[in-house]
Parts: sequence; C-alpha cells; structure tokens
Amino acid sequence: MQININESWKSIIKEELDKPYFKELSEYLKKEYTNFTCYPKESEIFAAFNFCSFQDIKVVIIGQDPYHRPNQANGLCFSVQDGIPHPPSLQNIFKEITTDLALTNPKSGNLERWAKQGVLLLNATLTVRAHEAGSHQKQGWETFTDTIIQLISDKKENVIFLLWGGYAKNKMKLINNKKHTILTSGHPSPLSANRGYWFGNKHFSITNSKLEERNKGIIKW
Repeated sequence: MQININESWKSIIKEELDKPYFKELSEYLKKEYTNFTCYPKESEIFAAFNFCSFQDIKVVIIGQDPYHRPNQANGLCFSVQDGIPHPPSLQNIFKEITTDLALTNPKSGNLERWAKQGVLLLNATLTVRAHEAGSHQKQGWETFTDTIIQLISDKKENVIFLLWGGYAKNKMKLINNKKHTILTSGHPSPLSANRGYWFGNKHFSITNSKLEERNKGIIKW
C-alpha cells in the first residue's frame, strides 16, 4: 500500500508506520484492494491528514467506518464526494448546523472545506469493502487511529474533540480533558437523532465560541 500522507504528519507517526502491525495491515489492504472493490480509493485513504496538517488542527471529529456504497467515501468521516446525495447522518449534521447557526443547508456534502480550516475528520477504520460495513475493522486500523488521537492529545493543547455516539465516546480515555475540550452527544444517524440524542446539541456554535475565546479563527461550517 502506497502511503500518501502530508509531510507534517510523517515525522509525528513515522514510528507507527514501521511497526509490525502496520506492515501487516498494509499487506492485508493490498490484497483487499486487488481482489475486491474497496472504499475510499487508495489515493484518498489518508485524506483526513492531507487536508488538515498536524499544526492546523483545531477540532477533531471521530467517525467509525467509511461509507461502503459506490461513489460516497472520500477519506473524510461523514463526508461524500461533490454531487452525491447526502446520507442520512450527514443530512442530520446539516440540519443541526442550520438551526444552531441559522445557516442555509449546504448543497455539497464534501467536507474538505472543514478539513482545510483545521477540522480533522478521522474515521477509526480508514477503509472498507464495498457493501460490507465494518469489513476492515480489527485489522490494525483502530490501533493506528487510537495512536493518532493519543498523539494529538499529548502533543497539542486546546483541541476541541466532538464525540458523537457510543463508539466515538469510547475514545475519551485517549484524551486529556485537562488540556482539551470534549463535547459529546448522540450519533447523528436517524436511529439516535430521532430519539432526541442528536438535535439541539449546539456543538457547532459551542465550538466556535470556544475558538473565539482562544483567539483562534472560527470554523465556517
């Protein structure tokens, strides 16, 4: 597997890329991408890092898996390619943004615009086999992304972590809450959102308020 990753991250994670588990993961992915259709395309596996350098991180949003249907996943959690209909979770994210910040609903579901402003959109598992949700879990990705979260916690200060749903909330143990802000809520998926666990969390306005307090630029959601 060719590792196409931003220079700002290479020095941070170089040791990780040389560990036996990551080499095994790379071999596994070579076989998967050769024998099956997998998402995102190989050049976009590390998109979260390539659109958001380590130095620029202000906010971290943690997802679980890439979308597993055709033409959706682009390497950023919850994000889809331009022109692709918004999946239900993304629809609910945009609904919360429109009510929280009194904005119009975004037309594009491509969240590169967030990443370029310092939002790391990190899935816990960075790849998936087509039409098989969770198919690349427990192959090493979680070890890698947990290390990324821990490194951000250790090496940076005043990052805002948005943890949506039980899976993301389990990552709290990796984050130093004395140095960073952790905001939690239910997942934006319809099952959770329709039970009242998502809408009204105001995470987007709270995030911007905290960024303003720290004299950092707000995110244009």
